[in-house]
Amino acid sequence: MASTGGLRSLKGMQELGLVIVVLAIGGFLSTLGHFNAFPGQGNLFLNYDNLIEGIATPMSIYAIMAIGMTCVIITGGIDISVGSVMAMAALGGAAAMEQLPIDAPWWKVLPVGVLVPVVIGLACGVLNGACVVGLRMHPFIVTLGTMSIFRGLATVLPPQATLPSGGKRLPIAFTPDIMRWQVGGLEIVPLLVMLGVFVVGAIYLWFLIAGRETYAVGGNEEAARFSGIRVGRVKFRVYMISGLCAGIAAVVSLGRFGTASSNTGLGYELVVVAAAVIGGASLAGGRGTAIGAILGTLIIAMIDNAIITFLGKSEYRQIIIGAAIIVAVALERAGHLVRGRKS
Repeated sequence: MASTGGLRSLKGMQELGLVIVVLAIGGFLSTLGHFNAFPGQGNLFLNYDNLIEGIATPMSIYAIMAIGMTCVIITGGIDISVGSVMAMAALGGAAAMEQLPIDAPWWKVLPVGVLVPVVIGLACGVLNGACVVGLRMHPFIVTLGTMSIFRGLATVLPPQATLPSGGKRLPIAFTPDIMRWQVGGLEIVPLLVMLGVFVVGAIYLWFLIAGRETYAVGGNEEAARFSGIRVGRVKFRVYMISGLCAGIAAVVSLGRFGTASSNTGLGYELVVVAAAVIGGASLAGGRGTAIGAILGTLIIAMIDNAIITFLGKSEYRQIIIGAAIIVAVALERAGHLVRGRKS
């Protein structure tokens, strides 16, 4: 096994590479935005509104879930149910807040609007972890099944939980007063939540024993077991973290859009997995960082924004995201082969 110092050096190089990729993509899109602008019009890409409202704020939901997904992938697992978990959590939170008066004070609204989605997301993560660890089932099969179950449950929830079609408005204290709070025209709450999740995720993976156990299990599960690490507990914990992150993302989604439906989070799992993999998380396990998840999400958000800005066709989005996953995994595999030959 690689030394801790060598592992940290490798991660640092990967993150530096991601920063260079972000700068390169940003430079290319800025140049493209300059030459595609009409006379007298500013840069289509490199402007405050586009960078903040078009990239930074929308990416917050994906980035939050990508951090949880990275923890799962580090152990060699995967969770493709996160989009459906988010839908369940958002609908549950909307249904709970609809029971409150429209003018309910913030100290009544905020605990309900935050705790209900988070608890639902955590419960879904517990179910995934219990099936993976307790029943010793493959994570892909488990989360494929729960993805369908959770999405189906979201579809058959009572109509009043689906906003705005037939449902009441969410309390004003939740949105827009709190979750859409602006500073200088910037909705900072999604970004603050994303930053908070990132800090906690980075501390967990880098400085806590639980984080080192996560890397150990993904690097070599048998060696970790012989070292006294409770592998089942570690795997159970990362699925709880993934569900928790999906619940937090549901809170942000409810705050941003003021609505929830059975289509909430539809297809998000593909973007979240792509962000984690592009960010350096190895599907074979043992590698991945919180900052990598953020940078991977940023790369996807920039490409996504460019597709809308310059092509005006969101249909290309799925093609590019799918291609990005294949390229990222191919580069990872090529890196393994090169390192294997050198060793």
